[in-house]
Amino acid sequence: MYVKAPPLVYLLHPPQSLGDHPSFVFQSRRRRSNCCITTLLLSHKLFLHSQSSTRTRILKRVSQNLSVTKAVSAQDIVSCGFVKDLGIDEALGEVSFRLELTTPACPVKDMFENRANEVVAALPWVKKVNVTMSAQPAKPIFAGQLPFGLSRISNIIAVSSCKGGVGKSTVAVNLAYTLAGMGARVGIFDADVYGPSLPTMVNPESRILEMNPETKTIIPTEYIGVKLVSFGFAGQGRAIMRGPMVSGVINQLLTTAEWGELDYLVIDMPPGTGDIQLTLCQVAPLTAAVIVTTPQKLAFIDVAKGVRMFSKLKVPCVAVVENMSHFDADGKRYYPFGKGSGSEVVKQFGIPHLFELPIRPTLSASGDSGTPEVVSDPLSDVARTFQDLGVCVVQQCAKIRQQVSTAVTYDKYLKAIRVKVPNSDEEFLLHPATVRRNDRSAQSVDEWTGEQKVQFGDVAEDIEPEDIRPMGNYAVSITWPDGFSQIAPYDQLETIERLVDVPPLSPVEV
Repeated sequence: MYVKAPPLVYLLHPPQSLGDHPSFVFQSRRRRSNCCITTLLLSHKLFLHSQSSTRTRILKRVSQNLSVTKAVSAQDIVSCGFVKDLGIDEALGEVSFRLELTTPACPVKDMFENRANEVVAALPWVKKVNVTMSAQPAKPIFAGQLPFGLSRISNIIAVSSCKGGVGKSTVAVNLAYTLAGMGARVGIFDADVYGPSLPTMVNPESRILEMNPETKTIIPTEYIGVKLVSFGFAGQGRAIMRGPMVSGVINQLLTTAEWGELDYLVIDMPPGTGDIQLTLCQVAPLTAAVIVTTPQKLAFIDVAKGVRMFSKLKVPCVAVVENMSHFDADGKRYYPFGKGSGSEVVKQFGIPHLFELPIRPTLSASGDSGTPEVVSDPLSDVARTFQDLGVCVVQQCAKIRQQVSTAVTYDKYLKAIRVKVPNSDEEFLLHPATVRRNDRSAQSVDEWTGEQKVQFGDVAEDIEPEDIRPMGNYAVSITWPDGFSQIAPYDQLETIERLVDVPPLSPVEV
């Protein structure tokens, strides 16, 4: 409302025209005020649209020029969610953002940073670019309840040969220190209770494991920033005990150790494919395995058993290391133990990467001196080979994690479960009710008679999963509205009746 009585200003200066009348002036001011507000809102809207458009152009440019195909997946870094905290000031021509990687040991982080600066700086209006790097280590790819000691470890790598004397411990220790040198948080678990190698290969200041009196957990010893646990540090030397006791000791050392937050835990596996190896594979959610062999045919026979064991346990083998492959002398290369074992493993089992370690007196001496070769001589040929192996492990682990995390998802648009099993190019859709009815656990099927407890009509046709989470490399955990948690192995999902005649892709909200 407005007061019709003229204010003091108009008593002193009477209005000369209708336009000066108080009511008209007030309404005119109100109109001008509304007009100003409208103009401001429109300007703000145009500004936001301009900001959004500029943001889209920058993200598109980054996505087109920075791909992680070789390192992680067939996606660009924008699709992978690496770009964070994008800030734009068009008036000053400044752009800033953060690239958040999944591991501090990313082998292409410097390339990402430099390339990101280049592609954004190439925009005509950009005068200054500020790119910062960070890492947010991924959580373990396991939906179940992990032992406390393993709950904050992102990747667990098994180094195995299934045969003694091929240099497996040498590879495990040097790989661990290579990853640490790349910026990762690393631990080594020496799983060989009968003949622990770690106390000889590293020389920590404290050579005895201690127990936390409050939590009753094991405190790992440490050497050059890498956490270490070995039965050889337990003050017992080498064990003389039966298999079941050894499995219990390994379980206790591995799961009750205070590993803390680690990017990689390297497990130096004992020789063989028996109870101890199976216990390790079942207790620890292994991300991947590295196979170590020598050129002899005899080594290949035992290594093949190990590869088959990992295959059955759904642990991908990402690299083969052929130790004592050759030596160079007088300008020639000699193969004293023959050729072909490593390449035969790669060829027969489809393992993608082969690394050859030469015969070097320094490599053997470093294992006896307590200082790994990659630490004592980081510029040597051997250290470069381990650097390549480390890059391979980082890239393959990231790729495996990305494949597992998206292997089974729920498409709300299609109301279907979308499945793409790791290492498979095939993608298919399953009806949620069909998946629920195919549960084979004791809650759905009588273990003694095989009788189906959950009948067809017990599951609603329109049931939808509430949550889907990966369980290691072999299965997913599906939570249903009734609170039931179903473990669905990939092998089982591949046998279930599939949906057909549905669109291949669902719309994506931008």
